[in-house]
Amino acid sequence: MENLEIYSPELYSDVCQLIDGTRSRLASVVNEEVCLMNWLIGKRIKEDVLYSKRAEYGKEIIKNLATQLTERYGKGWSDRKLLHCIRAAYTFTEDEIVYAVRIQLTWTHLRSLMFIDDDLKRSFYLEMAHLEHWDTRTLDRKIDGMLYERTALSRKPKELIRQELDKIKTTHSLTPDAVFRSSYFLDILGLADTYSERDLEDAILLNLQSFIKEMGNDFAFLDRQKRITVDAVDYRIDLLFYHRSLRRLVAIDLKLGKFKPEHEGQMLLYLRYLNKNERKEGEESPIGLILCSEGNTEHIEYLMLEDGDIKVAQYFTQLPDKKILSEKLHRAIAVARENQSKE
Repeated sequence: MENLEIYSPELYSDVCQLIDGTRSRLASVVNEEVCLMNWLIGKRIKEDVLYSKRAEYGKEIIKNLATQLTERYGKGWSDRKLLHCIRAAYTFTEDEIVYAVRIQLTWTHLRSLMFIDDDLKRSFYLEMAHLEHWDTRTLDRKIDGMLYERTALSRKPKELIRQELDKIKTTHSLTPDAVFRSSYFLDILGLADTYSERDLEDAILLNLQSFIKEMGNDFAFLDRQKRITVDAVDYRIDLLFYHRSLRRLVAIDLKLGKFKPEHEGQMLLYLRYLNKNERKEGEESPIGLILCSEGNTEHIEYLMLEDGDIKVAQYFTQLPDKKILSEKLHRAIAVARENQSKE
């Protein structure tokens, strides 16, 4: 009797794919229904409390409803949960809820977003969470780290911010102003108080995954100390990345101390070389990022707001005081918008 194989790897793989695919689709449907249900619950409670003119009894109404729902459905229907539902109804329209679940955001994502009062800022984080595939912990960390306030996008007039966010939503692709920031937190590198540019570069490569998480998920590492030759003179680019969404090479120059005008001239040479010799068909022109350990506020602001291909930013190897940083960032945003309104 001919021996028959009792194990088929292909059969096993195909069945696993069917099960996993069904589970994934079910999870997506459940997530959509849960998010919409929570929003509708919040909307219904809001209508009852506000339109029935019972706002003064709002807390008691919610508390009693939570008790009744818990008795019937078990855990998960606390008054805190109902307050989140109500806040969602105040924060989002039904269309916004549908859009959020369509791009695979969950109720926990929405719960973090609903506490952002500024609608433009909230839209920024929503699109970033979608495009960079952030889980809720990453989203919370980015909000806490004031990512939006650190972008060039936040410095623009509100109408231009809205237009750029609409473009990101439509194209499903980031823009340079949403990608590059005025400051970067490199505390994850674990550098001592005193270090050299080489120490910084080595630490980045040893912690490349963490560095990319701070820079943005679409950054892909290509090379370090990349040699380029111009008129028989060798130059070296500290770090070379490729940004998948922007479709651009990104040259990064690491500097100790403050930004100096000659740094811009050096970077311009790098970018022209890369544009002529390294740029592939279908790519946009290369872009340069000069990272300095000390901030020249005006230099950084001027170069961030220009539409050119060179960006300047400050990096922190130790986390700055959050209150001081927040005040500095909001002051910079206000000054930038005021200056642009005068143009």
